Formats: sequence, C-alpha cells, structure tokens
Amino acid sequence: MIAALAALLLSWAVPAAAEPTTPPNEGGGQTLDTLRSNLEAAAIGWLDAEATLQTAKAGQEKYQQELTIAELDYARMKVGVGRYAGEVYKTGPVGVLGMMLSARTQDDFLDRAMAMNRVTQRDNVRLADLMDAQNRAKEAKAQIDASIAAQAAAADEMAKRKQAAEKALLAVGGGATRGWLDPNSRAAFPAPRNPNGSWPSEWCSINDPTTGGCITPRTLHAMREAQRNEFTRYVSCYRPGDRWEHPKGRACDFSANSSGFVDSSASGGDRTYGNNLAAFFVKNGSALGVMYVVWYCQIWHPATGWRAYSSAGSNCGDAPAPDHTNHVHVSIY
Repeated sequence: MIAALAALLLSWAVPAAAEPTTPPNEGGGQTLDTLRSNLEAAAIGWLDAEATLQTAKAGQEKYQQELTIAELDYARMKVGVGRYAGEVYKTGPVGVLGMMLSARTQDDFLDRAMAMNRVTQRDNVRLADLMDAQNRAKEAKAQIDASIAAQAAAADEMAKRKQAAEKALLAVGGGATRGWLDPNSRAAFPAPRNPNGSWPSEWCSINDPTTGGCITPRTLHAMREAQRNEFTRYVSCYRPGDRWEHPKGRACDFSANSSGFVDSSASGGDRTYGNNLAAFFVKNGSALGVMYVVWYCQIWHPATGWRAYSSAGSNCGDAPAPDHTNHVHVSIY
C-alpha cells in the first residue's frame, strides 16, 4: 500500500517514464495570435461576469429570506401596536389620570406610576420593533433590486463576451459541434475563490513539477485534480516562446498517447482517454476556472460551448500538434 502511494505521488511530481518526449508545437502566426488574445479576453470577461452573476443570485436569495422574515415581523407587531392603540383610544389620558388619582395611599400611587412607566416602556419597545421591521424590509427590498440590476448587467456582459468569442472562432472554423460532454465525469474539488465569489489574481509563482518552469496555483490545482481522477499520462505545462498561456503558467498539454507526445493522431483507447479528459475539464470548467479546452480539431469555450477548430488549415489530423489530435490543451484563468 505504501509503495503504491509513493509511486502515485512520484507520477504526479515528474513526467511519466516515457521520456524523451517533446511538448507539442501548437502552431503560431498572426491568425492564432489574434485568436488566443481574443479568446483569453472573452474567457476572462465571461468568467468574471459569471462570478458576479452567481454572487448576485445568491445575494438575492439571501435578501429575499430577510424580506420575508421582516414582513412577517412587521405584520405581527402591527397587530400588537394596533391593539395598544385601541386600548388608548378607549381609556384616553383621562382614564389613565383617573386610575392614578384613585390611589388610596402614597405607596399605592407610586406603585401605579411605576406600573404605568413599565407599560409605556413596553409599548415604546413595541413601536421601536415595528419600525425596525419596517426598515429591515425596506433595506432588503433595496438589496434585492441591486442584486437584480447586477444580474442584468452580468448577463449583458456575458452575452457580449459570447459574441466576441464566436466572432474570434470564425477564423478557425467556429461552427457549433457536439464535442465531448459527459455528465457522469467525476467532479473536481473547486479551486479557491475570493469571499465574493470572484477569482483571485494569480501569476506564474510556483514551480511547475512537469517542466521545472513556473505555473499559477490554479493551474497546478487543475492538473492535480485531473491526475487525482486518474488522468495520469504525460503532461507538460510551462514553456517559453510566446506571450500566451504556457509562458504565463496558465496552460497544460496532456498527451493522449500513454508513451508521451507522439507526432500522430490518437486512436482507439488513446482517443477515448483524450475524449474523457476533455469532458472532465468541461464538466468542471466553472469549478477549476477553465478558459478553454482544445482537443481533436475542436475547442470548448465557456461562452460558446464546443466549436470547430482548424488552426493548421489542414484536414483534421494532418498536423497532430496544431490540430490537437495527439494532446488535450487546457487554459486556466
């Protein structure tokens, strides 16, 4: 058992024993540079707006509960105050004064005065509670209105980001596809968020166990979650050379072939492995902060879903690395 655990930890810390293997050259050029820039901006805007939307929805539910409680308190207290007002109307100041003057002794008078003072204090508390319930209801309604406005703004922003992503993807195909979706794919542990639900800003600040470079904490978390769910084939994250996600430590390439990156398209069990891995990242996109996934001539973006992807301008699989038919690429916010 200990030996098996040690072997598993070792497989997470360093590339699999299939070396030597070279990380895939995913291609470049003006078209891809523009695409990556646009997709990155669209994904970041989408994920930020999605976080705002979810926070606003949760806030609306919370304030709706507070409004319900405040309205019930107000209705209950209003009945009590109404009864008190009715009694005052019946007795009036003269009635109260008569009760005080009818005291037979000085002590009796003082007792009655103290009793009336307690009644007055109790009634003042009732009135204060009534006003408090009324103010709480008013504040809750204002917060609900603000939450609804925030949701509308976030939805508009998400629609704009979707349109931007769709426009960008037209350069590499862009047509809607079925892609890889599996509701039975395992759930990942969510990456840490800020208290308000937004994603923390991160940079290439920790060692990349796959290359010796650097990656972000969220990228490491996404890779570890994939490995924890048995996607343990060769993976390479950081690499220099351009200004996109890999040099920023925000992307990883997972080989489909069990022997590492090979210059041929995955088939059979290797392709099934890639299909399952792509589906895993899609299912857990919101939990892990996934910006996009590329696999087998298709790309998944949170704003658009699966779309056709032909970065090499060839038939799917003619250029395994740029077409991503030999590895799954995932970019993390």
